[in-house]
Amino acid sequence: MNKKHLAALSASLLLGACTVGPDFVPPEAHTAPSYTGPGDTALSGDQQLVPGRPPDSEWWKQFQSPALDDLMAKAAVGSRDVAAARARLTEAEEEVKAGAGALLPQVSLGAAVGEQNYSVGLRTPLSVTLPNFTYYAVAPTVSFPLDLFGGGKRSVERDEASADYQRYELQATLLSLFANIASEVFRNAGARAQIANMQDVIQGDARNVALVQSALNAGSATRTQLLTVQSQLATDRTLLPDFRQEEALSRHALAVLAGQPAGGWIMPDMALDGFTLPKEIPASLPSELIHQRPDIMAAEAELHMASAAIGIATANLYPQISLSATLTRQALTPAALFSASPNIWNIAAGLTQPLFNGGSLSAERRAAIAAYQAALADYEKTVLASFGEVADNLEALSNDAEKVAAEKAAEQSSADALDLSRRSYEVGNSGILDVIDAERRYAEAKLGLSQAQAQRLLHTVQLYVSLGGVTIPAGAQTASDPAESCCTY
Repeated sequence: MNKKHLAALSASLLLGACTVGPDFVPPEAHTAPSYTGPGDTALSGDQQLVPGRPPDSEWWKQFQSPALDDLMAKAAVGSRDVAAARARLTEAEEEVKAGAGALLPQVSLGAAVGEQNYSVGLRTPLSVTLPNFTYYAVAPTVSFPLDLFGGGKRSVERDEASADYQRYELQATLLSLFANIASEVFRNAGARAQIANMQDVIQGDARNVALVQSALNAGSATRTQLLTVQSQLATDRTLLPDFRQEEALSRHALAVLAGQPAGGWIMPDMALDGFTLPKEIPASLPSELIHQRPDIMAAEAELHMASAAIGIATANLYPQISLSATLTRQALTPAALFSASPNIWNIAAGLTQPLFNGGSLSAERRAAIAAYQAALADYEKTVLASFGEVADNLEALSNDAEKVAAEKAAEQSSADALDLSRRSYEVGNSGILDVIDAERRYAEAKLGLSQAQAQRLLHTVQLYVSLGGVTIPAGAQTASDPAESCCTY
């Protein structure tokens, strides 16, 4: 076969090339009109869901805490999880470049120098014995794998989907980092509020012990009453270490999230009453949520990888063809290598066609199809779980608003009752135990209110996270016709 015939064959093969396997089409968007029902927009009287607006990419700024904003910025730089996710994304992007480069013609250069000796006494027709001689050779080689059935293209497609997956994993890591920081900050602020409240309770218990002791000395109280208030003081003191432990755990967790050693990190001062509850929370419609939550987009990228794997397994059933050409120059001196005409040239076409492999290639294709079906089920599960998370957090915030209102009413009522009991005690209409009981109820109401406020802040964070709370880069979505089917085998 001469060079013209080979070139003609190569051109015809390229023109007839195709990419086998399914072309990926993202699943259809969910069409549910709301997350929980018609009441989606009514979280509470002072907090409203605003549907149809994309979530804030920096949602933590809605709490209006400069210290929290600064902590988020520093953690994004210092987090080891974010650094690892960024490195994995870079690795995946470089693998895409490597795979795409392998589909292009490959050029290499070989060179050799050697000493030649004809030991058998080769003689010319003139009976001249050739002496030993040194030879030099260079041989550039060009090879080109003809990706006739698209196995290489599907491999690059799978690598690109893998890079998309790592990109969404990075976004998910950032979202998780910010959510964990906000949650731990609110837990820490709530624990410190509980510590302060508990210390007030203990101080009140100590005053009550002193009052009853004085009354006992004066003969107007009994030993039983003294033991009662002393027992209450001892019981309340046992609660304080638990709150301190909770505060320490959240502080240490924040240090780790910020990428700092717990022992040398100083936490910014952020009190519970220093945060503003967001009044409006932007929320995309359910049909748009699947394009905003990074975990859903990562699941879609995994589905895309599984689709490309079917194409790779399908292409393996077809012939693999490659072209190569080698041009060799040989000379007796280095200077003559590039001045003489080529001594040897070679052009070749190679073909590999599977004939018998025990059914392994067909089995691999069927396994790839089953893997795609599993990935599709996982994707649908992720979507359903995300809708469930939004619904859970909407319900939680509605209940939180009701609980905070009830706790505020209880605090006000117990404060009024305490004032009344003190006035009654001063005029002699009630005993000291009535005052003690009123103080106890007021302290419990303060503890309940701080717990409810911290819980409401935490559920607000969780709602932001469940709604996406991160910006998907432009162009990350793949435009397609939803009517098309992904896997037509």
